[in-house]
Amino acid sequence: MEHYFNENHLMIRDMVRDFAQNEIAPVAGELDQESKFPWENVRKMGELGLFGIPWAEELGGAGMDGISYMIAIHELAKVDASHAITISAHTTLGTSPIVAFGTAEQKERFVPTLAAGQVLGGFGLTEPGAGSDAGGTQTMAVRTDGGWILNGTKIFITHAGVGELFVVTAVTDREMGPKGITSFIIAKPTTDLEIARELGIGHSEDLPFSDGVRAGKKEDKMGWRASDTRELVMEDAFVPDDQVLGEPGRGFINFMQTLDSGRIGIAALSLGIAEGAFEQAMGYANERRQFGQRINEFQGIQFMLSDMATEIEAARHLVYHAAWLKEQGRPYSKEAAMAKLFASELAMRATTKAVQVHGGYGYTKEYPVERMMRDAKICEIGEGTSEIQRIVIARHIIRELNG
Repeated sequence: MEHYFNENHLMIRDMVRDFAQNEIAPVAGELDQESKFPWENVRKMGELGLFGIPWAEELGGAGMDGISYMIAIHELAKVDASHAITISAHTTLGTSPIVAFGTAEQKERFVPTLAAGQVLGGFGLTEPGAGSDAGGTQTMAVRTDGGWILNGTKIFITHAGVGELFVVTAVTDREMGPKGITSFIIAKPTTDLEIARELGIGHSEDLPFSDGVRAGKKEDKMGWRASDTRELVMEDAFVPDDQVLGEPGRGFINFMQTLDSGRIGIAALSLGIAEGAFEQAMGYANERRQFGQRINEFQGIQFMLSDMATEIEAARHLVYHAAWLKEQGRPYSKEAAMAKLFASELAMRATTKAVQVHGGYGYTKEYPVERMMRDAKICEIGEGTSEIQRIVIARHIIRELNG
């Protein structure tokens, strides 16, 4: 792995690893059980600069590279996936479209606030009838004087409640199909206004809040329970022209590019879950005794641990190779899909094995592997299901075959 990492990468790895062990591990189980958003740790992560790792210093970021950002996601997810997705969804989905497609004025206006973690960002793409078929967007944007009127509902949106700044898609020309979809920047107040004001993070009075944008139903999820997931509802919401993101009609194309990058992030998160579960299983197997010996001396346990270790090593290379390609400005869509597919399915395999190693204790909330197993499942669904990843990979390899 030395091919991908330099001293700065190792420094951020150690810093995030220490933070995760000291600040997240003691509260992760409680936050999961209560389905409570980790505002205290969000404030601390903001102070550490974790919300702006890959953005330029002139935009308020840390000025680090994309590999540093993936390392942070990886290390956070080894302890708790909810904290990792909070950083990932905010950075890749909420901020990167503005950095990639925004005007100079939009970047100056919105990115520093996001990079500092002063407010949380999100990405509004998925709808009741437009999941894997993102081109089936039904949210409409109708032209009016000085801007657009948006109507529609987005679902399964990370930070839809706690967040304040979002990039969303809406149809601006129904006859053009996917080429008639446009991106917009919208804002609404956080649902946790009192907590945000108390902690001094999570709210900004300077944002252009749109009447008619609100958080809808909060999802009661199997995993990622400390992450905020809700509907994002737009009812006659006025969005001015200066908040159109990118060229009109290119929203679908731009969002697909965003998802390519997001897949590396979910792959890194999945890798973290798998590696965290492996570490828990290794520790438990070295302490637990049955039939007069440590259970890691039994061949059946050794085989499970060996499989986990081997697949984790393979996933590391897939994840960081995709991140390296992106950092080099080279094509990475196929490699991102491969990393996301393999790492997400590995997360399920590894956490299932970790529960098995723990035996009956693994099925209780006394040990974190139970939570890790629940957290792993959504990795095979979000940012494109495993089936979608296989379609993406197949298209690339067939195109390469045919020149």
